[in-house]
Amino acid sequence: MTRGQRRALEELGSRFCIDPERSSPIDSTDFGRTAPLGLEIGFGMGHALLAWAQQAPDWNLVGIEVYQPGIGALLLGVERLELCNLRVVEAPAESALKTLFLPENLDEVRVFFPDPWPKKRHHKRRLVQPEFVTLLAARLKPGARLRLATDWEPYAEWMRSVLDENPLLVNAAVGGFASRPDARPVTNFEARGQRLGHAVWDLEYRRLS
Repeated sequence: MTRGQRRALEELGSRFCIDPERSSPIDSTDFGRTAPLGLEIGFGMGHALLAWAQQAPDWNLVGIEVYQPGIGALLLGVERLELCNLRVVEAPAESALKTLFLPENLDEVRVFFPDPWPKKRHHKRRLVQPEFVTLLAARLKPGARLRLATDWEPYAEWMRSVLDENPLLVNAAVGGFASRPDARPVTNFEARGQRLGHAVWDLEYRRLS
């Protein structure tokens, strides 16, 4: 963790970080206004989430992450860009979804480049599993959008298979992969992969009524 990231955690954490152990769910009182609620799971160093917050100032956004340097980097971006529509939860995604989000309360969820755990013996560690998707789908409002992306083709096929099996979700790309949405910025990591010839697979699903 850099000195700046540590300072951001110490000085800004009390304002922008939500206690994962609290008993009440996240709602409009955490932002001081009523607005659509969006969530990014595993935001890494925060590039895509900061871009979302800039693009959608009329949305309330929450990021879930367990990597403290990434949280510190995000808070530095919040400070630099003077954002007020962003909150952070430092917790595993499954536990945060269970305790901090009400059913049918999220207008959009984004999961960009989760760890693919490529070795077969590690597949059980992948975030996108049937049980997790069931929990996530229950937290989406009817009509809400779920966006995902990965640069690992076997994981892309895995995610599509798991998502297609959930009765609450429908593939918005008519059974295939989606084109990269303008809302997802190309990070430095992705740009480097593109120069090396690496592909990226985007998925977009919608919650049924």
